[in-house]
Amino acid sequence: MDSSSNSSERATDMDGGVFKRLALIRAGVLGLVFVFATCGNLFFLATLFKKRKRNTRTQLFLLHLCLADLVVAFFQVLPQFLIEITHRFRGTDFLCRSVKYLQVVGMFASTYMIVAMAIDRYHAVCKPMVSFLKSSFRRYLAIGAAWLISLAFSAPQLFIFSLQEVEENQFDCWATFIEPWGSRVYISWITLSVFALPAVILLHCQVRICTTIYFNMKKKALQAGRAGTKGVSSAMLKTVKMTFVIILAYTVCWSPFFVVQLWSAWSPSSVPTQGPVFVIIMLLASLNSCTNPWIYLYYS
Repeated sequence: MDSSSNSSERATDMDGGVFKRLALIRAGVLGLVFVFATCGNLFFLATLFKKRKRNTRTQLFLLHLCLADLVVAFFQVLPQFLIEITHRFRGTDFLCRSVKYLQVVGMFASTYMIVAMAIDRYHAVCKPMVSFLKSSFRRYLAIGAAWLISLAFSAPQLFIFSLQEVEENQFDCWATFIEPWGSRVYISWITLSVFALPAVILLHCQVRICTTIYFNMKKKALQAGRAGTKGVSSAMLKTVKMTFVIILAYTVCWSPFFVVQLWSAWSPSSVPTQGPVFVIIMLLASLNSCTNPWIYLYYS
């Protein structure tokens, strides 16, 4: 999703030489992001495969989060990298719609898999007995729901984007909105469903998890002399730390992107779309797919 897309518009907004240099920088960074995201996630998949005999509930969530990041790498980062090189979308109308659809599927899937994992950690820490009795059913339900929501919520992309003639005999994959409010409503909804609402859920889960761990450790310290006293395990603390770092990386990478998207939708004339700062903000979101596998590996 990129409300400031359509390469010809960007080209007319800035000097041709500057545009070409920024395009080369974007292409180079996107190429590196694609290589690191693909290699990192494939390496982590291989690591999970080696550990399959002692598979845990957390590893199942990480497997699907890894798959979601690969969708981002191949259908969001790679197509954008190719467009930066060719300056136009090269493909059929079907391919245009499919790529735009899968771009948003990856965004939704990565986000909602993090949400599902955070909710699972919340139940494991805050409601351990209920979590133990229903753990298998709940985690498969959460993962299935995350993928179904991603596929369903991305469907508008199939109708918004199409291959259009932007100049004589020149075609590009462009979005068509009902003017003047269509793009504002859609981008606001994407921001709410992909970022704002998940952020509220993640914040709630992390606050409840941290307070529960704090009170459990305090209780354990007070009852240290009693036999059989059981607090929060080191393995659980390690998993909670990993979940927190994943959420932090997601927030740092995606929040500037969505701020700029909303800004460009509601006040397009005031958005500083020229210069390296804007380029960095737009590329920062893609880095999340690079950071996740290394976070997994560090805590595995």
